[in-house]
Amino acid sequence: MQTRFNFAKVSPAAYKAVAALEQYVQESNLERRFIHLIKLRASQINGCAYCVDMHVKESRHDGLSEQWINLLCVWRESPVYDVRERALLGWVDAVTNIAQTGAPDDVFNTLKERFTEAEITDITVAIGAINVWNRLAVGFRSQHPLDKVAKAA
Repeated sequence: MQTRFNFAKVSPAAYKAVAALEQYVQESNLERRFIHLIKLRASQINGCAYCVDMHVKESRHDGLSEQWINLLCVWRESPVYDVRERALLGWVDAVTNIAQTGAPDDVFNTLKERFTEAEITDITVAIGAINVWNRLAVGFRSQHPLDKVAKAA
C-alpha cells in the first residue's frame, strides 16, 4: 500500500480545523482511559492501522495494561472492562457504525445511566473526531511507522 498524499501539507487549513477539534477533545474533562478507549476502538472498527498503532502506543505510555489494550477488539467477551467502559464502548461502536445502527435507544440509555449529558456530548465529539482522523488516514493511505520487526524463534 502506498500513501496517496500528505493531506496536512496539501491543505494546512483543513488539518488545522481537525487539529482544533482534537485539541477540544484533549482538553475536555473526559478521563484519559475513556479517550484511549474511544480512539482505539473506533480506529479498530474503521480499519485504520495508522491510528491503531498510534493509540496502542499512547495507551501503553499512559499506563494501561497490555490485557486492557489487547482485548479491546473483543470487549464484549472480556470482563476486563468495567460498566462505564462497557457503556462507552457500546456507544463508540454504535456511533462509529451509525449508518448501520442508527444509534439505538438501548445503547444510549445504557450510556446515559453512567455518564452526564455533558460527558455524553464530549464522548460523542471525541468519537466524531477520531472518525475524521480515521477517514483521512485510511482514505489517503497514511502509513504508520515500522518498529523493529519481531521474529519467531
